[in-house]
Amino acid sequence: QVQLVESGGGSVQPGGSLRLSCAASGRTFSPIAMGWFRQAPGRERDVVATIRWSAGSTYYADSVRGRFTISRDNAKNTVYLQMNSLKPEDTAVYYCAADSVGHTIVGSTVSPGNYNYWGQGTQVTVSS
Repeated sequence: QVQLVESGGGSVQPGGSLRLSCAASGRTFSPIAMGWFRQAPGRERDVVATIRWSAGSTYYADSVRGRFTISRDNAKNTVYLQMNSLKPEDTAVYYCAADSVGHTIVGSTVSPGNYNYWGQGTQVTVSS
């Protein structure tokens, strides 16, 4: 069984920065893609950013493009989300997800349903 453990959430003022990490542990882990999603109260879980593990190609939601950066460390089985210029509307629980089956090969990396492993979530609050 694979476990995804997120860290790095917290509270920050508007304009501040946070760096989220998601480390995979467990049996041999070879993801096809990994992604960060977020869910605010009363809203659906939406994609933030995704990365294809081998090629390193990335996707960003329009709302975060230019402010957030997703990256990975293959040796550590870890994916990161650097969040800069944070806004109050970025407040949400952020989830890390991994596709180890291959659903994102034929399907989109932006759909939560194409990921088979999820972390427990980490709260990000942006407020003055």
